[in-house]
Amino acid sequence: MNYQSLFAEALNEQLKDQLDHGKVYQLIEKPKYKEMGDFAFPCFELAKVFRKSPHEIALELSEQIALPGTFTKIEAAGGYVNVFLNKSQVSSSVVEEVIKKKEHYGTQNQGDSAVITIDFSSPNIAKPFSMGHLRSTVIGHSLARIAEKNGFEVVRINHLGDWGTQFGKLIAAYKLWGDEEKIREHPIKELLKLYVQFHDEAEHDSSLIDAGRLWFKRLEDGDQDALALWKWFRDESLKEFNSIYQLLGVSFDSVQGEAFYNDKMDRVVQLLEEKELLVESDGALVVETAEGMPPCLIKKKDGTTLYATRDLAAAIYRHETYGSEQSLYVVGNEQTLHFKQLFDVLQKMGYDWSEGLSHVPFGMMLKDGKKMSTRKGKVVLLEEVLKEAVSLARQNIADKNPSLADQEQVAHQVGTGAVIFHDLKNHRLNDVEFSLDAMLKFEGETGPYVQYTHARASSILRKGAYQEKADGLMFSDEAAWPVVKCLMDFSEAIKRSFDGNDPSQTAKYVLELAKSFNQYYGNVRILDAVEGRQEKLSLVHAVQVVLKEGLRLLGVEAPEEM
Repeated sequence: MNYQSLFAEALNEQLKDQLDHGKVYQLIEKPKYKEMGDFAFPCFELAKVFRKSPHEIALELSEQIALPGTFTKIEAAGGYVNVFLNKSQVSSSVVEEVIKKKEHYGTQNQGDSAVITIDFSSPNIAKPFSMGHLRSTVIGHSLARIAEKNGFEVVRINHLGDWGTQFGKLIAAYKLWGDEEKIREHPIKELLKLYVQFHDEAEHDSSLIDAGRLWFKRLEDGDQDALALWKWFRDESLKEFNSIYQLLGVSFDSVQGEAFYNDKMDRVVQLLEEKELLVESDGALVVETAEGMPPCLIKKKDGTTLYATRDLAAAIYRHETYGSEQSLYVVGNEQTLHFKQLFDVLQKMGYDWSEGLSHVPFGMMLKDGKKMSTRKGKVVLLEEVLKEAVSLARQNIADKNPSLADQEQVAHQVGTGAVIFHDLKNHRLNDVEFSLDAMLKFEGETGPYVQYTHARASSILRKGAYQEKADGLMFSDEAAWPVVKCLMDFSEAIKRSFDGNDPSQTAKYVLELAKSFNQYYGNVRILDAVEGRQEKLSLVHAVQVVLKEGLRLLGVEAPEEM
């Protein structure tokens, strides 16, 4: 039940001529201090309307409002109308709801099964999956689960970077310096070396750039030699990527790279010509975009297509194939201009559905304060980080709980969870400094801290021989109230995450719930209790359910024991 809505409805009876219901709901605050109640309505905006002081308005409202029985008190204080919930009644209702709904608690039908496509991860083939790819992968994976929790049908898309001039450069490098035997033994490592060498050499020999362009032109023209090398590089890359996705627990509904759209781009160019949007500029074909933006380049002078051409084809294909009402592109900040151009061109083409397209940018993963660069070989490989994280978790388990069953599985859950949570607890627009030490701390604001709290709750339930009861709970324990209030906030946190495309809202929520529960656990003897024992254990169960579901939305598993 949404108690804020109940308060808003009661206020609306008195304010319907001055404010609409939605505005009343938005104005309601949650006071910082418990003595100020559970919800507060500020009257400052009404001062001009009523020509009275906010305090006078608050006094009058507090006398006029008829609150339902779930509230015990209403008072005016400093221009606010403060209301207090019935702790016993609400605690029983919230905990019973969690127990009945289990993992479906907090689920909303905001989307009404509308389709959203989410384009995320999208690494470039023939390059290692580095820490720089982590952000798009885990942000997109979490947003997909959060969207489903809000009632949307999600299509997860991995738009592989498997086409473009970089493959001409790589083929040119392979032809000059490649060793087939070495590449077959360590494909990604050796291909990276060739890529880095090409750019190092090209700084002194500009003819290499021309050679790279020529090979890409041959690739686009269907040259068999070029295509065979490209396919080999692609297949080897996908093997590595899939092993990393398996470690992260990430899956996709579509793994169609840029190359998939090669036969769909002529249609885009034709449509642009029909709508008289194409303009010639220095031999190339462009579309003039909105004021303040450079033209969108559709075809180069040599006839080769570009990233924008393929993205236009992809956007049209996805809308026609999936009927999506919204499409999210989880791609770094540096591509902001590209997506502004892309959306502008689609609008000019007359596609109304382009209003549902959104770029979801994020900050960079930094190393020593600097951007990681594949071109310069300055990368930290994600697979190595994940393996090291799991290794550290394994060592911690061996030191602290050597008798733990399924040690390897728990080490994987904790190590991987630490890396994912470290990223998602940060607002996506912030840059994140790569620090293995910070990522793998098993205390403080970390994934392992939340996982350990879930494991603690599970342990209490086992030791207390908890028998589930979802009706007739009678709470009299005021110490439980901060935990109950936190449980009440779950659906709002998920909604904020969806509305802002911001998984950190959910990460912050599970941290808050974990802290609140641990404070309760430190002050209340749960297992020794005689009076209210069933209620205490039911609260523990509710926390266990919500922590597990909150972590799942982030792509983090919740071990029963640690």
